[in-house]
Amino acid sequence: MLGPTAAGKSAIAEQLARRIGAVIVSVDSMQVYRGMDIGTAKALPEVRQRIPHFMIDIADPEHDYSVAEYQEAATRVVDRTLEKGVPVIVSGGSGLHFRSIVDPLSFPETDPETRGALEAAAPADLVSELLDADPAAGAHVDLANPRRVLRAVEIHRLTGETPTQRAADPRAVAVRSYEPVRPFTAVGVDPGGILAGRVADRFDTMLDAGLVAEVHALEGRWGTTASQAVGYKQLLPVVRGERSLGAGRDLAVTATVGLAKRQRTFFRRDPRIHWLKWHHDLDARVDAAHAALGAD
Repeated sequence: MLGPTAAGKSAIAEQLARRIGAVIVSVDSMQVYRGMDIGTAKALPEVRQRIPHFMIDIADPEHDYSVAEYQEAATRVVDRTLEKGVPVIVSGGSGLHFRSIVDPLSFPETDPETRGALEAAAPADLVSELLDADPAAGAHVDLANPRRVLRAVEIHRLTGETPTQRAADPRAVAVRSYEPVRPFTAVGVDPGGILAGRVADRFDTMLDAGLVAEVHALEGRWGTTASQAVGYKQLLPVVRGERSLGAGRDLAVTATVGLAKRQRTFFRRDPRIHWLKWHHDLDARVDAAHAALGAD
């Protein structure tokens, strides 16, 4: 199994797949949603007819498709494909979704009723509850992050497990040590200082392709997760007449650059990823990735 690519990931993955007869598994957290095509840069239908793509268009935007659901479906696809002797190229920008395939991440269930009660509670009270159950919780949970504290309390209420207990689990130790559940080779391609310019150009291409109309068609169908998709979130006020297109465009570009930098930081922490020197020429990037992966 191959690993993630970064800048120009779709084009690199597609050309590699053609060369080695592989399928592509998307680890883009928003490509799972039907109808969100232009803004997530999904492969065109004609490309997907030539090269099998998985984990794309598997949920409606009303549904908050969780990483746990993704992990279950994606690992099943990967295992079945590899059993047939077919190479798998994992491509995309979501580090958590990538690691859910290659590492023993576990995702305890959530409960709407419990979650609702916790969301109504004062953050300070949740911190106190967590520390009462686990005085050492601060070593494993950012107590200044209300979302992480809430999740830790929810897990404790539902399972009885504390952050300290979860951190000692062998699977958690393996995750921290970057010990995968299956062998893979990974490369990353990073445009470095020209990132912002590439993001702006790509977003303008999306606008020219009809992104605003796509956002308009999806209005009223957003679940909590899909509504936070970068680009869509900034353009939604545009289609509602609450923001100019120019302002929406600028906010979207800024947010996308910020997301790309966070993704870069996440992937850069992974010692298993081999980072390639940037080439402006796509064929040169593909050749470099092919050589680094050692793919036949």
